[in-house]
Amino acid sequence: MTTFWSSWIIVLTIVTIAGLVWILFANRKQPKEIDQTTGHSHDGIEEYDNPLPAWWFAMFVITIVWGIGYLIFYPGMGNFKGVLGWTQIEQHDEEVAAAEAQFRAMRDRYLALPVEEIAQDSKVMRMGQRLYSNNCSQCHGLDARGAYGFPNLADEDWLWGGTPDAIKHTLVNGRNAAMPAWRDILGDDGIAETTEYVLSLNRRSADPEKAKLGEKHFQTYCVACHGAEGKGNVAMGAPNLTNGIWLYGGTEEQIAHTLRVGRNGKMPAYGENLTEDKIHILTAYIYGLGN
Repeated sequence: MTTFWSSWIIVLTIVTIAGLVWILFANRKQPKEIDQTTGHSHDGIEEYDNPLPAWWFAMFVITIVWGIGYLIFYPGMGNFKGVLGWTQIEQHDEEVAAAEAQFRAMRDRYLALPVEEIAQDSKVMRMGQRLYSNNCSQCHGLDARGAYGFPNLADEDWLWGGTPDAIKHTLVNGRNAAMPAWRDILGDDGIAETTEYVLSLNRRSADPEKAKLGEKHFQTYCVACHGAEGKGNVAMGAPNLTNGIWLYGGTEEQIAHTLRVGRNGKMPAYGENLTEDKIHILTAYIYGLGN
């Protein structure tokens, strides 16, 4: 926080406290006439203009004094530390450093071991589960089985490869998928024919003639990424189109929509957010889910 905003907070705090003190003591005066009313009346009930009871007044005074004392001893106003020299940021940093020091040796020990080995360790899997819950579950689900547009991490199907190195690369650097839109090139008829061919790869085609025409489109435009047999390419993140596993749905309408408008999935990079040892443990957890 800059000095200006710190000073601004100080001024607002002092003015607020001063205003509360003035209001409190201004209403402490005894009216000149006994049983004088404020002039407010509702349903025949009138409000008397009497000062606060002594005990109530004293509670307000104690609260204000306590508040001023708190601001003196603790950093309640901007960048300025209190008499005790304490700040919540410094306390947080000290506690985090202590926790890091406490668990560093254990994490360094795991970091020195291969992913395949520590994936069999129940302690590592518990730590990995916590890391997963904090960083990955929002997209892939608490059970890691994915959702529409988010891959299932608990099966054996991997868009970018399921080896420890591939998983770690995904976590550190992220991934950017790029399925182009073919509407302008294929037209509506071409989209329908290619959709029929993709369905035929899963033995679901209802129109062999359309599928045969769609195969020509596929071999012209799709083979570079998905391969001649449609089995995908992990180097490009191109999914296998023959195994019945669909990231964006496998109905005829959903496949046609994917061909028509394309897809642009994004996996964020965690290389700057998680330390190397945490990435290693999270890799082991995800690897263990699919193995």
